[in-house]
Amino acid sequence: MRGAPSEPADSYYEVRPDSTDVPATRFRIKPGKTLSVRKWLAAFSSDGQLDIGKTLNRIHRGGIHPAIRGEVWEFLLGCYHPMSTFDERKQIRQNRRAQYVRLKNECSKMFPVVGSGKYITAPVITEDGQPIRNPVVDLETNLDANANRTEMANELTSNGPLDMKVVQWMHTLHQIGLDVKRTDRTLLFYDKPENLSKLWDILSVYAWIDIDVGYCQGMSDLCSPMIIILENEADAFWCFERLMRRLRGNFQCTETFVGVQTQLSNLATVTQVIDPKLHQHLETLGGGNYLFAFRMLMVLFRREFSFCDSLYLWEMMWALEYDPDLFSLYEELELNMEKTEGSKGKSKPTRKYGKYERENMKIKSVDAPLPISVFLVASVLKDKSSVLLHQARGLDDVVKILNDMTGNLDAKKACIGALKLHKKYVKAKTHRNSKSMG
Repeated sequence: MRGAPSEPADSYYEVRPDSTDVPATRFRIKPGKTLSVRKWLAAFSSDGQLDIGKTLNRIHRGGIHPAIRGEVWEFLLGCYHPMSTFDERKQIRQNRRAQYVRLKNECSKMFPVVGSGKYITAPVITEDGQPIRNPVVDLETNLDANANRTEMANELTSNGPLDMKVVQWMHTLHQIGLDVKRTDRTLLFYDKPENLSKLWDILSVYAWIDIDVGYCQGMSDLCSPMIIILENEADAFWCFERLMRRLRGNFQCTETFVGVQTQLSNLATVTQVIDPKLHQHLETLGGGNYLFAFRMLMVLFRREFSFCDSLYLWEMMWALEYDPDLFSLYEELELNMEKTEGSKGKSKPTRKYGKYERENMKIKSVDAPLPISVFLVASVLKDKSSVLLHQARGLDDVVKILNDMTGNLDAKKACIGALKLHKKYVKAKTHRNSKSMG
């Protein structure tokens, strides 16, 4: 109801009583602004097609009510096309859930702990593919260490030498377990062992299907919210998989290159254009590679905001970047929709796109548009420009100043700042190009 008082969203993500250093949550559920359950249901036609334009506008104004966050995120991340019907989405969901069960069973056959309600935090295989037989106590499995380590080793080698793809996957399993133990442990949700094992299962299955990337630290931070807001494990998996399609480039690594370095390089370019003094200062301090912003880009500000505020930031970003073609791009399926809905032609109904995406559509460039996350970090740096210029005398100072922002950032303000900097950057870049051509 318009005019009704706002309410904090903390109660939807309860924190453990013994957690004392949790940042305060700024996001509040605001009647008339936040996308409510009533407004969400009213956005669908009788057969289930979603008025995505109105939905995006509401998210821009006040985020999403926690009660429907999971459902809305599935659209924002491209799990469903807004023009799909209730029946079409039901069929897609059933197919995806069945597919996840098949993938999980495949992993379980290779390593029986997957799907057992347990998880591991100790290595189970050596570098050369030999099962580790020594009885290391692994409390997370709640299994008898001696008996089960020997049994597991025998089972792994029963069919001969392991395929290298399997060996590579098994190498990641204990690391996933170690990260699962540390992820969002201030939340009561993870006091339940079954929720920890669910997070481990999803990450283990993902590491198996995306063998080029596998598992990297930071993925647990991105996956955890999916499990909390989506009750069904398979739905949470596919939501995470869609998010990784956007971000997997950040996690691709070689011996000399980490994927996120591309974004860091883009951040340097943007900062050099919009705040040349700050960029020069950072270069003088030896921070011209912008590695101090590594974490912000890698896990989308999960550590800079409270849990609740980070979810608010994410949905704001995804709404601003929203492209209704995502589903068609990801699925490569036709659901008997109109050609114009999935085409790149001039007749695009731009209101179905996020505000940031609409701005990018106006730009005539062969280069792929930069993700809004780059401009979000640039916005934070711009906001702290004066402090960084006057107080940072070394990279340690830069890191300290940025770390001191934890819990003190305003998600909506950061997004508004990112949009402004994007416009400024595009304008400056266009001006430079026209001058060079002249």
